[in-house]
Amino acid sequence: MELSKIKKELDNIKRTKFGISIPELRKFAKYTAQNDYKKFVEYNDYSTFELKLLHAFVLGYANDDINTLLKYFQDFISYVDDWCINDSLCQNFKIARKYPDIVWKFLMQYKTSKKEFESRIVSVILLSHYLNDEYIDKVITTINSLNTDNYYSQMGVAWAVATIMGKYPKKCLNYLKSKECKLDKLTYNKSLQKIRESLRVSDDIKALTSAMRKL
Repeated sequence: MELSKIKKELDNIKRTKFGISIPELRKFAKYTAQNDYKKFVEYNDYSTFELKLLHAFVLGYANDDINTLLKYFQDFISYVDDWCINDSLCQNFKIARKYPDIVWKFLMQYKTSKKEFESRIVSVILLSHYLNDEYIDKVITTINSLNTDNYYSQMGVAWAVATIMGKYPKKCLNYLKSKECKLDKLTYNKSLQKIRESLRVSDDIKALTSAMRKL
């Protein structure tokens, strides 16, 4: 489907005050991913929030060579300016699980970025697709070095730490208590807050972290 036709269809969808529903966008994304998705991602003008979110979903659903998809992923990064688009892009990019080494190498070019959403992209992809025995130590090391100068980068790291705690509590506790932990006070305390709010973390761990707040 051509971009102009997609826009026309989007305009015809019944809107609420929140815009087009996520299920409707996913339906369009699946169709686009199966029908010459390259035309869409190459000519999308990102003129609305919905078109950006649709773009994020399409990259997740598209079936193509990993290097081609990473090129389109990289091209899109500079247009990511919202946490919802950021997280939808990262969480739906499940091909990372099939090619973890290639995607990891790609991600590392953003490890030292000072840009708010480039940093958040790294943390959200790691928490979404790399929490396994092979990568967990490298994930913690990477999370420890990410930029947290901006709100959404801080929250991305805090979310990652809380997710790690749910799956690898011993490793995460050791990290948070260690001298190697470089998290600034705000990000550290926000991580503890997200741990206490998480349904994946046991009550015993939550009790242990209750007295770890940085003053």
